[in-house]
Amino acid sequence: MTMHVAPQRTGAETALLEAYDRRLTSLPGNEAVMLKRDQAIERLKQGLPTRRSEAWHYTDLRRLLATVPEPEASAEPKPLPPLAQGSTALILIDGHTQARLPAIEGVTLQRLEDKLADGSFAAALEPRDDADAIGSLNAAFVADGYFLDIQPGAKPPAPIELQNLNAGGQAHVRLPVRVGAGAAVTIVERQAEAGAGLSTSVSHLLVGEGAEVRWLIVQEQSEAATHLGQFNAELGRNSRLMLFVMNAGGRLVRQEVRVAAKGDGADFQLRGINLLAGDSHTDLTMVLDHIAPGTGSRELVRNVVTGKARGVFQGRINVHQKAQKTDARMACNTLLLSDDGEFSTKPELEIFADDVQCGHGATVTEIDRSHLFYLMARGIDEKTARGMLIKAFLAEVVEQLDHEALVEALASRLDDWFAAHG
Repeated sequence: MTMHVAPQRTGAETALLEAYDRRLTSLPGNEAVMLKRDQAIERLKQGLPTRRSEAWHYTDLRRLLATVPEPEASAEPKPLPPLAQGSTALILIDGHTQARLPAIEGVTLQRLEDKLADGSFAAALEPRDDADAIGSLNAAFVADGYFLDIQPGAKPPAPIELQNLNAGGQAHVRLPVRVGAGAAVTIVERQAEAGAGLSTSVSHLLVGEGAEVRWLIVQEQSEAATHLGQFNAELGRNSRLMLFVMNAGGRLVRQEVRVAAKGDGADFQLRGINLLAGDSHTDLTMVLDHIAPGTGSRELVRNVVTGKARGVFQGRINVHQKAQKTDARMACNTLLLSDDGEFSTKPELEIFADDVQCGHGATVTEIDRSHLFYLMARGIDEKTARGMLIKAFLAEVVEQLDHEALVEALASRLDDWFAAHG
């Protein structure tokens, strides 16, 4: 008789299960929500994903997540100045909303804690699939977040900024947003942490017919932090979504992007920048489903790797049988600045329709020595010249945001990163 012995739990797995037992009585939720939480923790008892799971092949979470810190006795983090002046900031501190909800014209705003308490958010806690470790971890622990309902036709003139700030320990939030037909909105999601904590953030976006959404994810965690993020979106007929992702911090980061183009003529644009330094590990994983006819997508990801950093981009585009006339293009370009740095790229196309235009490409290169020599020959020192070439490599991605204030703010952050790691 063959006996199968479950692997011994890691310190992080044990800490997560013990934390759930401690927090269980304080987590909001009716019977339906608590059932979803219990189911999520049962999945976690099977162990965190390893490289044996295809979705996690390049990010062995069981090995990389060595510990889960206890809450730190530190001062409450202060709200950040918004990226764009005039933005409405919605603050989450250590996983909880703030006392006052601001009024935003054309937007209905609720605390997620209330939707958990009455059970109306229970169905959304279901994991996407068997490999959805982030969704399961978040479902077990999430206590709060913001729910935004953008009314049909509404066009808030300034960005809405969602700040998720963590001082240390664990923080788990959800950010569901529904955008009505014909509406247009810019949302900035900022993930920042001062300590060596573990944070998860799961966003859900529903885009109505003819609506336009510009969504930025700016991740600037501390060098000791672990951040696991997930962005989910469903696009209606003739809707438009521009998603910009910038990873510029964190020790261990995985940002998942899952988009379904369900309505005819829907369009999705992804622009990504990964700035990797030190001994960090950053994983940007995208799964895009073209489900309806006439849908389009463009994905452009640029990566800069220095030190002993390791990076991953997994991009999978699924074109369903009904999605005729799909036009999908994906490119990932990496600039390696260190012999010890690594970047793994895995682009995939799965096409079941016969009338489509699809393609993907990936490159890895170093700074062109002739370009560097050209600048230095004109009196520019080497560090400044390298910075100019790197910024030129990234400028195409940032400038496609088509929002002057946000472009300037992100360019400033690029300068700060170059100054620290150049």
